[in-house]
Amino acid sequence: MTTSGSDVTVESVVRRLVAGHRDQRGSLLPVLHAVQAELGHVPQEAIPVLAEELNLSRADVHGVVTFYHDFRREPAGRTTVRICRAEACQALGADRLVGYVREAGLALGETAADGSVTVEQVFCLGNCALGPAVEVDGRLHGRVDTARLGSILKEAVSS
Repeated sequence: MTTSGSDVTVESVVRRLVAGHRDQRGSLLPVLHAVQAELGHVPQEAIPVLAEELNLSRADVHGVVTFYHDFRREPAGRTTVRICRAEACQALGADRLVGYVREAGLALGETAADGSVTVEQVFCLGNCALGPAVEVDGRLHGRVDTARLGSILKEAVSS
């Protein structure tokens, strides 16, 4: 399989990224982060290559990819919205935001059918004093209510 229409294969990307961490003990997590940063997700075909390169079982690699919520197995939408579900944000209304997302027909951890937005839950964005917090494509927003989240989602769909 090639990535984004180029002659670069998932296998060649993974092998190159592993080579950059070859001397690092316990390199699976840093390599997985690097794969996702470059490819936008950790594709299924990367798992056997990672297992071979890092002398791990496929089950071990698959287990790590599926255990950590930060790793995507499918490409994210054009916009990624992350809603904080930690205690401080919960106390300040994060459940209302999650309910709003669900009412809008979006599921946490999934990408909208049109590929416009992926909505994820996280368990701390480090913005506790300004909860509920939402991160949009790496930009942090505080004191987000459903109206503001609606504007964010509307902008994501229209872009």
